[in-house]
Amino acid sequence: MPTPPSPAAAPRTDRPPVRIGALVPLSRPGWVEAGRHLLAGLELAVRETNEGGGIGGRPVELAVRDTAADPERAAAAVDELADLGVVALVGEYHSVVARAAATRADALGLPFLCSSAVLDALTDGPTERVARLAPPQSRGWRTYADFLLDAGHSRIAVATQPSVYWASGARVLRDHLAARGGCVVELDTRELSPTALCDALVARRATALLLLVGHPEPAVPIVEAVRRDRRLTEVLIGAPAGQPEFAEWAALLGADGAGIPFLRYLPERLGPLGARVGAALRRQLDVAPSFVAFEGYDTGITLAEALRRHGVDRVSLAESWPEIAVEGTRGRIRFSRTPGIDVWQWVGAPLQVVDRDPAAPEHFRVLRSA
Repeated sequence: MPTPPSPAAAPRTDRPPVRIGALVPLSRPGWVEAGRHLLAGLELAVRETNEGGGIGGRPVELAVRDTAADPERAAAAVDELADLGVVALVGEYHSVVARAAATRADALGLPFLCSSAVLDALTDGPTERVARLAPPQSRGWRTYADFLLDAGHSRIAVATQPSVYWASGARVLRDHLAARGGCVVELDTRELSPTALCDALVARRATALLLLVGHPEPAVPIVEAVRRDRRLTEVLIGAPAGQPEFAEWAALLGADGAGIPFLRYLPERLGPLGARVGAALRRQLDVAPSFVAFEGYDTGITLAEALRRHGVDRVSLAESWPEIAVEGTRGRIRFSRTPGIDVWQWVGAPLQVVDRDPAAPEHFRVLRSA
């Protein structure tokens, strides 16, 4: 069901609102916690924009649609929001869903600022209308592969599920590791139970297992099985897609969920803006904000700046991406063209490999920065 518009402390005015469509996973099988953090960041940015006078005195209004991690549902939402008259789209966490939304938005001439999805091929071809804040999957997962090699892991097993996103990630890992003497063994979770997967890890002599699967199923049962198998005490479990970032992971796995490296998109230290926004997001969410919440906020203030400078016309807005320069919570945001990427890309997005500290699972350790 559509979520009611979010006025977010709109300024008093008789002028019509500037409507922005927001795509967010808020129900299963979507990653609901990620969706909640993404929406919190967007709402905070809109609220601050409205407290500052809106866009030319007009209030900003979010029209939120729940994608539930369903590409077809997302594409239908894009059609609905375009008919509603939104000036642009923002959001989405799941890469395959964002790809469906970006493709449909591009076809309709609707600008789309993608917050969190990392799939390199976000559209079918070059487009001027789509821009993205998160780093491309190829950059992040190559960094993760380098981390594994530096830690002494060259024989890597990946637990997989069918998905364009997981297949793309496995390909990046395989190609990058193979060029450096490593190898990747794929273990299909449709065919292997968690116990059988443990047996396969022993038989294949893998020293690391990466979870290229959904959360909480089957990721959580796999972690539990590996942690309890005495043959695998030296095997590193990894989750490049970021599952351990969220509180739900720690709640479900406790100490078993610590020491599992993952990718996140934060700098080692937040500046004054990031610290202020982080405190506001913590109050709003009642938990520590994830990197996804910061992505949501940065999306909101970036689009607001584009609207102030270039107006609410869709064509003008789509042409504005290369001219934008905004101080975000995680660095200065500028978009440019990147080889192999068909959308406008923030190339300076921060990237880390981190894990939850086994001695204090509520705290994160930075293992590598790029």
